[in-house]
Amino acid sequence: MNLKHDVRAIARQFHIYGDFQNAAPYGSGHINDTYCVSFEQSGCATRYIFQRINHNIFKNPVALMENIQRVTAHLASKAGENRDFSRRGLTLVATRVGGHYHRDAEGNYWRVYLFIEKAKTYDAVESTQQAFQAAQAFGRFQTLLADLPAPRLHDTIPDFHHTPKRFATFEKAIEEDVANRAKLASPEIEFAQRHKAICSVLLDAKLPERVTHNDTKFNNVMLDDDTGEGICVIDLDTVMPGLAAYDFGDMVRTTTSPAKEDERDLSKVGLQFPMFEALARGYLSTAGEVLTVAEKRLLPFSGKLITFTIGLRFLTDYLAGDTYFKVHREGHNLDRCRTQFKLVESIEQQEEKMNQLVETL
Repeated sequence: MNLKHDVRAIARQFHIYGDFQNAAPYGSGHINDTYCVSFEQSGCATRYIFQRINHNIFKNPVALMENIQRVTAHLASKAGENRDFSRRGLTLVATRVGGHYHRDAEGNYWRVYLFIEKAKTYDAVESTQQAFQAAQAFGRFQTLLADLPAPRLHDTIPDFHHTPKRFATFEKAIEEDVANRAKLASPEIEFAQRHKAICSVLLDAKLPERVTHNDTKFNNVMLDDDTGEGICVIDLDTVMPGLAAYDFGDMVRTTTSPAKEDERDLSKVGLQFPMFEALARGYLSTAGEVLTVAEKRLLPFSGKLITFTIGLRFLTDYLAGDTYFKVHREGHNLDRCRTQFKLVESIEQQEEKMNQLVETL
């Protein structure tokens, strides 16, 4: 198989023992280049995950890797006597010069993780039990990192979830209308403008800053093949300071609706309350011990805000001429925006019921 990169050469830079066997692209991620790489030593096969960090998205790979090294080391220190600890957290493989990343001759940054066997990710949730397990894993992740020692982690993407700033960028895109599309998106623009007041609610609540994952899609948790347990949170590139509500809100956005993110048939879009209940129960079963009363109270609202924020970003990019998100058809970003805004409406219709559930938990 012809690969984009000389993975065999990269492997020689890391503390890996055994003979190189093969490498193949791995996973469904769209940001980094990821490979599953096999080695053999004395008849035993061992697998690793190699990743080239996309430095066009993550402008400071060194700071990013400092974050990941500190977070994975802290999680490992909490493993105690658990014999299964190497499957319950990502383990970085050191380079031969003692670091945790390698920069190749082309300026690419590489890292290597131990491969976690007998577990996998799923691109779409298949049951409420899976939703419960994923939320429980993300809640456990936040709880274990609640006492991460100073200094503060680096902001790998500054203002990533800062909705007021996203709204200001949206307003500028309307004013400039560089692609002459504002007239084609007038209902969506009006919807966004009607919701401007919700943008600063979480920031105004003065919630405590925490170590958060910031990309809590369902497929960023590995589920054990035998038990179905959520055992390991992956994709740590956006782990940085943030609000706990951001993480829960993105779980609601990406897990509770059965529709695809760019679904054109909006009748398929809507929050499934049993999925929300599974997320709330799973998340609070592990994170509930560290969250404040205000953080818990705002969990249902966070689903609405994060969904609105992502819809706003799709709409802004549509107005700007599709300069950030990859598009595969005319009006793709507008379709994505409409899907998010329809989910916001569904959340609003069930918000009181969602609040009541969280109060009982």
